[in-house]
Amino acid sequence: MKKTFTLADANRTLPLVSRIVRDLVARYPAWRELVEEYELLTSSQRADAPDPRVEQLERQVTAVAREIDGYIHEVTELGAEAQSPLDSGLVDFPGVHDGRSIFLCWRLGEESIEHWHERDGGFAGRQSIGALEFADR
Repeated sequence: MKKTFTLADANRTLPLVSRIVRDLVARYPAWRELVEEYELLTSSQRADAPDPRVEQLERQVTAVAREIDGYIHEVTELGAEAQSPLDSGLVDFPGVHDGRSIFLCWRLGEESIEHWHERDGGFAGRQSIGALEFADR
């Protein structure tokens, strides 16, 4: 069963989540650059003349991807969900309000949980947390 956060619980996890997401956001552009370089190199490579850089780039792409997967796993283990695109710094915390499932929504750089949205609302559906009444503020 998935963890459900109260607003207070989600805010308590933010120092750790923030550190993890900061690392994730910092590494994601490096991975994208390596993937683009790899794709460019392999698209121009000929079978009879392999480029020795391809194998090295492939190892680098894989290593950075594992690192990013590790960050995502850490966030998931805490019960939260890192959102795409991964360099957006968005994290959703499953919550419940008035008997319905919602997400408490946080973005890297915010000091606390300031928004929420319906489970199917996404970032575009973010609303101020002040619009909800929480007993555990």
